[in-house]
Amino acid sequence: MAANTAATPAPRSASQRTIVIKLGTSSICDEETFDPKLSTLSLLVETIVRLRKRGHAVVIVSSGAVGTGLRRLGMSKRPKSLEEKQAVAAVGQGRLMALYDELFGHFGVAIAQVLLTRDCFAERSHYLNARNTFRHLLRLDVVPIVNENDTVSSSELRFGDNDTLSAITAGMIGADYLFLLTDVDCLYTDNPRTNPSAKPVHVVSNVQELRKHVNVDSEGSSIGTGGMVTKLVAADLASAAGCRTIITLGSTPGNIPLIIDELQTPEAADAAYVPRHGTHFLPLENALLDRKWWILHGLAVSGTLYIDAGAVHALTRRERSSLFAVGVHRVVGYFNAQQSVRLVTIVKGADGLEIDVEVGKGLVNYSSAEIARIRGHKSGEIEALLGYIDEGCVMHRDNIAITTSGIDLSAIVLKGADREGTSPI
Repeated sequence: MAANTAATPAPRSASQRTIVIKLGTSSICDEETFDPKLSTLSLLVETIVRLRKRGHAVVIVSSGAVGTGLRRLGMSKRPKSLEEKQAVAAVGQGRLMALYDELFGHFGVAIAQVLLTRDCFAERSHYLNARNTFRHLLRLDVVPIVNENDTVSSSELRFGDNDTLSAITAGMIGADYLFLLTDVDCLYTDNPRTNPSAKPVHVVSNVQELRKHVNVDSEGSSIGTGGMVTKLVAADLASAAGCRTIITLGSTPGNIPLIIDELQTPEAADAAYVPRHGTHFLPLENALLDRKWWILHGLAVSGTLYIDAGAVHALTRRERSSLFAVGVHRVVGYFNAQQSVRLVTIVKGADGLEIDVEVGKGLVNYSSAEIARIRGHKSGEIEALLGYIDEGCVMHRDNIAITTSGIDLSAIVLKGADREGTSPI
C-alpha cells in the first residue's frame, strides 16, 4: 500500500518559517465608530503576501467579528450577555471574512475560515483532525484565518480571548513565530500612557519571573476582550511549545518581515542580542512534545488528584514514571476515564501555611469513583477492590505532563497515602 503523505507539509528550506499572526479587534475596527481600519488591514495583507513569496507559511488569528457585527447592526456598545455577543458575532463573522477575501483576492491568494472551540481539543482525534486540516490548507497554499466560534461556544468552553487561541494554534501546528499585534510597540514595565517612567522590555526568557517586575493590569480596548495580561499567558503557552512570541505594533505590520530577517542573522544567536522591534519571548529549550503539550494546554481540566511525596518524587525525579494508586491521597471532582486531571500536592511554606502546588496534568485510566476506591492501595489490590482491572496505574507516563519539578520534597505535607479516611469527592 502506498504511503499516505497528504498530511505532511511540503519540505521547506531552513530559512523558511511557519508564522502565526494574531490581530486584535482594536487593530481591525475603530473603537468608537466600528469602521474597519482598511489601511492597517491592507498593510497586513501586503505583508503576508511578501512573506509567502519568501516561502513562509502564514496563519492569521483574527478578532473583530463582534466589532464588525456592531457596525453592521448599528449598535453603539459591545453587548454584555453571551447570547447577544454570539448573535452579533454571527452577523459580523461573515462580513469580516468577506473583507479578508476581497483584500487577499487582489493578489490571487485563497483564504479559508477556521472556527475553533475549546472542545475541538478535548478529544485527541479532534485535535489531530484540526492539525491535519491546517497542514492541508498550507499545502494548498491557502491562508487559514482562525477565530473562535463565538456563535456556538458556551462560557465553559470558551478560550476567553484570541491571544490564548493564537498560542494554542501556534503550538498545534508547530509554528516558529507567533506575532501578537497590539496597540503598543512592545511590553513596558508599566502603562506608558499613564506612567512616563515606564521602560520597554525587549527580551523575556521567563514569563513567571517577568510578572514580578511589570504591571500588566491595564484592560484591553472597549471592543476587545484582552489586555497585556492575556498576551503574557499566550506567550507562556507558545514558549512551552518551542515557539518564539513577539509583541509588536499592529499599525505597522511591515515590521514583521524585518523582525524575521533580523532573527536569521548571526547576531540574533548571541545571548546579549537585543531586538530592534517589539518584545520577544524566547522559546523554552526543553519544549514539550506535541502530545504532552496537548494534555497540558489543549484540554479542559475535569478534576484533581492529591498525591503524596513519594509520587511527586517518582514523577519529577525519575525517568518516565507512571502514577500508581498507592501515591494518590485524595480525589476531588467528578470525571471519567481518559479525562484530564490536575496532579496536586500540599506543601508547607516558610510561613507555616499549607498551600496547594500543581505538579502536572494527565489523562486518567479510571473514573473519580474508581480512583476513590483504589487510592492508597497497591496495583495488585485493584482487581479485588473493583472486581476488575483495566490498567495497573492511575496515569500512564505517556499521558502525564509535568508543570513543575522544583518542589522541596521534605516540605510536602502528604507523606503517605491515607488508607483509612474517606475520599471527599
